[in-house]
Amino acid sequence: MLTTYRWAALVAILTLAGCKVGPDFKHPPAPDATGYTPEPLPQQTVATNTPGGNAQQFVRDQDIPGQWWILFHSEPLNRLIEQALRANPDLDAAQAALREAKENVAAGEGSLFPKASLSLQAERTAINGVTSGQPKLQTTLNVVTPTLSISYAPDVFGGTRRQIESLAAQADYQRFELEATYLSLTSNVVVAAMQEASLRGQIAATQDIIKLQSDQLDVVRQRFTLGGGSRADVLTQDAALAQTKASLPPLQKQLAQTRDQLTALAGRLPSEEISETFDLANLQLPRELPVSLPSRLVEQRPDIRAARAQLATASANIGVAVANQLPQFLISPSVGTVATGFATMFAPGSGVWALAGSVSQTVFDAGTLLHKKRAAVAAYDQAAAQYRSTVIKACQNVADTLRALQSDADALAAESAAERSAFASLDLSRQQYQLGAIDYLTLLNAQRTWQQARISLVQAEASRYSDTAALFQALGGGWWHRTDIAQTNDTPKQP
Repeated sequence: MLTTYRWAALVAILTLAGCKVGPDFKHPPAPDATGYTPEPLPQQTVATNTPGGNAQQFVRDQDIPGQWWILFHSEPLNRLIEQALRANPDLDAAQAALREAKENVAAGEGSLFPKASLSLQAERTAINGVTSGQPKLQTTLNVVTPTLSISYAPDVFGGTRRQIESLAAQADYQRFELEATYLSLTSNVVVAAMQEASLRGQIAATQDIIKLQSDQLDVVRQRFTLGGGSRADVLTQDAALAQTKASLPPLQKQLAQTRDQLTALAGRLPSEEISETFDLANLQLPRELPVSLPSRLVEQRPDIRAARAQLATASANIGVAVANQLPQFLISPSVGTVATGFATMFAPGSGVWALAGSVSQTVFDAGTLLHKKRAAVAAYDQAAAQYRSTVIKACQNVADTLRALQSDADALAAESAAERSAFASLDLSRQQYQLGAIDYLTLLNAQRTWQQARISLVQAEASRYSDTAALFQALGGGWWHRTDIAQTNDTPKQP
């Protein structure tokens, strides 16, 4: 027995002090870039004296609130996002996937401990002595055998621990997939709300244009009646009015579809339409915009963190593949009793025990384990390349959004000036036409110019709101400040 105890103690020491084969995962280095554009960003965008035309200031490395959408100061938007977070099935699915991943980690950690099973065998046997040359021996024998069996595979080379690392990394992946789903959901609600506001603005502008053209049609008809105009002028104005009216149904269709989208994002059927509505006049454009450094962006973006978790999974899988090439240890002790009945099951002298140990090593498998290790290394290389690609695309996303915000401000200023000039030109043209100073074609061109300028102005204003929301999404959305999901050590740190 002393020898057995020493052997068991030796295995335990090897397990506790065992190494973990394979590479230890290290976080990829953060980009050393100090910005997203070749030239320094301006401190703020241009300002325009029009709704939604205030200047926006870029604040370097400013933190992002978890509920960034409240910066638009829209109570209907806040209520709708709250509904979506409670009822959207995509978010529920992502939360369930995270719970599954965490349970798999807990299940994997159980592999580090011995497995015990208890069995009870009861047997009643009739013995006939004829077979043993004792014809008078006739008896019935009861045998009861309870057994406790233990199986333990010491993790000498760390293969099991590497497998747990892989499972934990997969749980991290699901954690950031949840954050990405959360960010995508809230961003989609905000952008769809901005789209609704834009469409309502375009519809209102189109209705104003229809009214103006209708009034002008009355003027043209009056001139025709008085002999100051031609029948062709009346028909042309009527056609222009009909064409403008024809542009209204597509806008109304887009508005209805956007309403359906918002209803679906809130976790409802289309027949259960949301009550919240959105107009540009009821939104405020945030005046300060955060611009995180690329070194912080890699900590803030859920997609980058998810790609890093996949890289960690691939790294741990190399260790698993290496450990599978090394000797495998197994200890299988068992203890029990053998008795002639339940009453004597634990009587003195009835105990039995066994202690078995084994070591196995694959000596030939046609290169299976070697190729599996090489496959694991290739999978790591793939994950590393995908991580780099994710980082590059994330930085491009931020750069594109910053460019868009500057362009939006410039475009709004230009469209505002163009709309004012077009309306002034139209007003003057209407007066001159009534006086007979210009022909109808000149008036019609002025109408069309103002019509396009009016619609473009609404679209330019809406683009500022949409691209502002896109910037918050591109920078990660401030998930590290949220409290509806328990936080771990995932908060982005200062570089």
